[in-house]
Amino acid sequence: MKLLYKYYFFAFAVLTMASSCNLDLYPETQLSDAAFWKTPEDLKNACNYMYPFLPDMLTNLTYANYADDGVSSGAANQISDGSRLAPGTDSDWDNSYALIRVANNILEKSADVTGAEAERYRGEARFFRAWANFELVKRFGDVPLILRTFDVFDTLTVAHRTNREKVLDTVYADLDNAIATLPDVSNLPSSEYGRITSGAALALKARIGLFEGTRNKFHGTRDAEKHLNIALHSSEILINAATYSLYENPQSADTSYHYLFLYEGERSSENILVRLYGANAANKISTHRIQSGEQMGSSTPTRALADAYRYVDGLPIEKSPYHKPRTTTLTEFENRDIRMDATIFNKKHIFVGGLYVPGFGFTSSGYTYRKYFNYEPDYRQDFSFLDHILIRYAEVLLTYAEAKFELNSNISDVDLDKSINLVRARAKMPPLTNSFIATNGLDMRTEIRTERRVELAMEGGHRY
Repeated sequence: MKLLYKYYFFAFAVLTMASSCNLDLYPETQLSDAAFWKTPEDLKNACNYMYPFLPDMLTNLTYANYADDGVSSGAANQISDGSRLAPGTDSDWDNSYALIRVANNILEKSADVTGAEAERYRGEARFFRAWANFELVKRFGDVPLILRTFDVFDTLTVAHRTNREKVLDTVYADLDNAIATLPDVSNLPSSEYGRITSGAALALKARIGLFEGTRNKFHGTRDAEKHLNIALHSSEILINAATYSLYENPQSADTSYHYLFLYEGERSSENILVRLYGANAANKISTHRIQSGEQMGSSTPTRALADAYRYVDGLPIEKSPYHKPRTTTLTEFENRDIRMDATIFNKKHIFVGGLYVPGFGFTSSGYTYRKYFNYEPDYRQDFSFLDHILIRYAEVLLTYAEAKFELNSNISDVDLDKSINLVRARAKMPPLTNSFIATNGLDMRTEIRTERRVELAMEGGHRY
């Protein structure tokens, strides 16, 4: 990680210079394109510049405010309340095209570097280009598809919008190349933990397929089956490979979900893609202040999210006999899915200065977010090195189940057991079966979607 940190700055200097219109303006003593793009190690250094484009911890948390799972203690969110007007500029747009520019620069300038290692780092560039293009499509729809670098005099400065289907076909092609050229996580040295793997490319492909497939199905646009099959196939490959697994805390299985988001869960076999922050002050990449953000209510859980958690019998609040009138702030946590306790603070938990005291001081909802909250030493020192999980194996299992159901309008108990029921088992929830659905008058689609909602609660823009 020390090397990765050092390379960020090295790559920044290289790529900033390489994108200049006139390299002759730089003194001959400085690094030039002609001197740099020679070896796979040069490509690795250049690729390091792309990693800080991955979503950071606190920004990704605030995406929960765009939907109905999170709300800020500050001003109302104009996206979730429906009052937003289209802005003249947008950081999601700017940052995505900046990342695409970097990826295209690497792909073009590295063309003469040969060998498997060079292909690996070109695979990383294609992964990041795919990531950026998907971020654009899911927010803006049809967007300019930029597959090469250009300067201010190029016709691409006024590029037309490309049909989203064509953009996503390019995204899938980039990810297929990345899957073929990137190492499997089982072959990744521990010193390279955090670098993009073929598993990360497969998981991203599954995420995109489910997003676009369900969007097309329920909006009646384009080919839903094409994308749902991509989601199903990609997630099934990862499941059958058995490379990843759900994290289990060796000290207490019941606390696995809680500790997944703390230092105990770092580098677990569940993590497919993470944004690294480092290990300590002597070996850091960067830091974040997620604990302060949680305390100050940057994003707080809503009552809608709290009500989504099922009781231990697997039933929702309107059907479960465990549901009872609230007499204390602990009432609604009793006999509930243990993920609720791990996601939302209650007065049994250690918070700032002692046990948590429910209130509205820094939260407009009355709830406080608990994932990633580490009081000692992170809150006291006001910075943290906790890595940010961007894609994890639980999402892959949930993607398989949802894609399977949406393709066929049904799902077998066998497929439920190999996917969603593994996630439920860790949460000590009863298995989801077709007979359970029928007996209790439930809806399979609703239960599958609710499982995704509570498992991935406030971990980014999933709900949004």
